[in-house]
Amino acid sequence: MGHCEMIFAVAGMTAEEVQAMTQRLSGDWSDLPEPERIAFEFTRKQAQDPASLTDADYEALEKAWGREQAWQIVWWAARCHYMTKVADAFQLTLEEDNPFWAMPGAVKPKK
Repeated sequence: MGHCEMIFAVAGMTAEEVQAMTQRLSGDWSDLPEPERIAFEFTRKQAQDPASLTDADYEALEKAWGREQAWQIVWWAARCHYMTKVADAFQLTLEEDNPFWAMPGAVKPKK
């Protein structure tokens, strides 16, 4: 979750908000809006057992998000899963400084 936490910070969240969001995303999603829940359930399945994804899984994602956004979710999640596997295989550590602060649109930290 390290890079996710870094991106939340760049989005303008406080350390407390980042911690709360991380805990929420790591736990029960039943209170999330249906499209978000569908996306999280899809990406969890994609990460844990990609061969188990069915046409129905893709159709549910497309129905919830529309064709373009659904495929953005599929592509970005697959890329992130791949990068996690590469980092784990090579035992790469997380950067000490947040590399996302250099991105356009980064929000200065709340005080």
